[in-house]
Amino acid sequence: MTTLFISDLHLEDQRPDITRAFFYFLDQFEGKAERLFILGDLFEIWLGDDALTETARQVSTRLKQFSTAGCRVFIMHGNRDFLLGPDYARACGAQLIDEPCIIRVAEQDCLLMHGDTLCTDDRLYMDFRTMVRNPDWQKVFLAKPIAERIAFGRQARHQSQEDAKDKTYEILDVNEDAVINTCKQHNTPLFVHGHTHRPDRHVVDLGGRTCERIVLGDWHSQGWYLIADEDQLELKSFSFPSQ
Repeated sequence: MTTLFISDLHLEDQRPDITRAFFYFLDQFEGKAERLFILGDLFEIWLGDDALTETARQVSTRLKQFSTAGCRVFIMHGNRDFLLGPDYARACGAQLIDEPCIIRVAEQDCLLMHGDTLCTDDRLYMDFRTMVRNPDWQKVFLAKPIAERIAFGRQARHQSQEDAKDKTYEILDVNEDAVINTCKQHNTPLFVHGHTHRPDRHVVDLGGRTCERIVLGDWHSQGWYLIADEDQLELKSFSFPSQ
């Protein structure tokens, strides 16, 4: 069984090159992969399933085709597209999954997360996350007119960019204690996540045993994915195709 993992594409109308790269990636594996896990931030921003951009429409059509060709598609929320809902997932032929999620891959149990909850040193973000992940807040927000939601999204994005200027490398990365506690809690030999945009493979020492933590890369300037079969895991990248 071939399983694919991607995250942090941050698709948006302003970056058609990333959308082309995503479709190129799907072309390479259509009919050849059994599962595709999208571990958050498929989109740069998501303001509701009733506020679709042209890119979002194109992506749902292409993912539906990919799913119909025989691949089960799973989508996890990220910190940018946490409002992506079941209607859009159905249009993609995909299933929404909650984090943490444990699956079987490469003959071992594997923990899947987006990864933002590991960045506990970023208190500004963690407070914001607590607010926007509240179901009551989401219900009120999604009831607002689309124009009002767009204005909020723009302001939140601008504020996030401004706040990031004052944050150190360490604050924006995962907290090591949070990683260790998460690995101990779920007790899996493998842990895959995105969010930090720092692709790598790490060995987490849990005292008497280890867990491999694989961080997926973002798609700002190249495509990143993890491919797994029955006995092998490879973290790979590729250059964006020319137009």
